Amino acid sequence: MTGTRQLTVREKLRLSFSRRFRDSGFWYGLAIAVIWPFAIFGTRIGWRGGEHIPREGGALLAINHVSFSDPLFDVAFTISHGRMPRFLAKSELWSTPVAKYVLAGGKHIPVYRESARATDAFRGAVDAVKRGEVVAFYPEGTYTSDPDGWPMKSKNGIGKIALLTGAPVIPVANWGSQEFLVPGKGRPHFFPRRRVTVVAGPPVDLSAWLGGPRTRTALDGATAAIMADVTALVADIRGEQPPQVAYDPAVERPAS
Repeated sequence: MTGTRQLTVREKLRLSFSRRFRDSGFWYGLAIAVIWPFAIFGTRIGWRGGEHIPREGGALLAINHVSFSDPLFDVAFTISHGRMPRFLAKSELWSTPVAKYVLAGGKHIPVYRESARATDAFRGAVDAVKRGEVVAFYPEGTYTSDPDGWPMKSKNGIGKIALLTGAPVIPVANWGSQEFLVPGKGRPHFFPRRRVTVVAGPPVDLSAWLGGPRTRTALDGATAAIMADVTALVADIRGEQPPQVAYDPAVERPAS
């Protein structure tokens, strides 16, 4: 990994106070205001590649998922580069007393799992992109179950929306947040301060599939190309080679 810059105290203050309410809605902005200081000042956070996030117009962020705390750092990264991300979140959260105000105010998109309304998430995401929003995806659907933390096999929803909209897909990699908040654990680790890195890359080249038939093969191919770029960014941060085959929770990875 080269060129990743750790934020200064002044930059952290600017993130925490000057941009948190920009296009966020009151409740989402308030949630950011309450939670951010703990994470931003409780970690050694650094990032690069923010110039790849479009300053205007619809776009998709494809992000690997290693910790429940990832959205916090991904929001900070995106807002610091002038955009407010909209996330897909399971519909059940819209029924909880506080979360429903945060999610609705932040213009986030409900995902109806295992129901006749499952396609509404795609429709909502497509509509958001067409409105000029930045929509953030965790294509894996949950934080990775790969034993070594690499991105695992992903669902092809992001490939479908990318081909439907033609919007640029920006790969984004998280690393270190899994040490700040260990998956499955409820308590973050503030001491010693963990290094958290977020890196974005240039838009994924999807020219081989854009404009063609949106078959299952095309959706799988586009999604694989997206996740290959995300995995390459993770590998760069870690300074390691990723596995040749992405971990599939339903299939044991073949011996290397």
